[in-house]
Amino acid sequence: QVQLAESGGGLVQPGGSLRLSCAISRSLNDLDFMGWYRQAPGKQRELVAVFGVDGTITNSDSVKGRFTISRDNAKNTVDLQMNSLKPDDTAVYICNAGRYGTLYWGKGTLVTVSS
Repeated sequence: QVQLAESGGGLVQPGGSLRLSCAISRSLNDLDFMGWYRQAPGKQRELVAVFGVDGTITNSDSVKGRFTISRDNAKNTVDLQMNSLKPDDTAVYICNAGRYGTLYWGKGTLVTVSS
């Protein structure tokens, strides 16, 4: 089993920044991949940024140049630094990880971008 717990969401003005963090209950080295997805109201869940099996990073085109994913193997955390936020970034941000073919999801943290 892998538990994931997100933190860091909140209300931010357009152009602002937020940093999300995902605490994971296993060593990151035990996982096949890990990262962030988001789900906006009335829309399907979409990939934001993930570390792949070989450690490479995949970013959604909509966040390239604005969002940065990072990992801390000592703390077992995966963070998402979000800059230049737009109203379209409003969503529940959900941490994801995979191990031996099983997907694990956090409960999500709400990010609202509004003036």
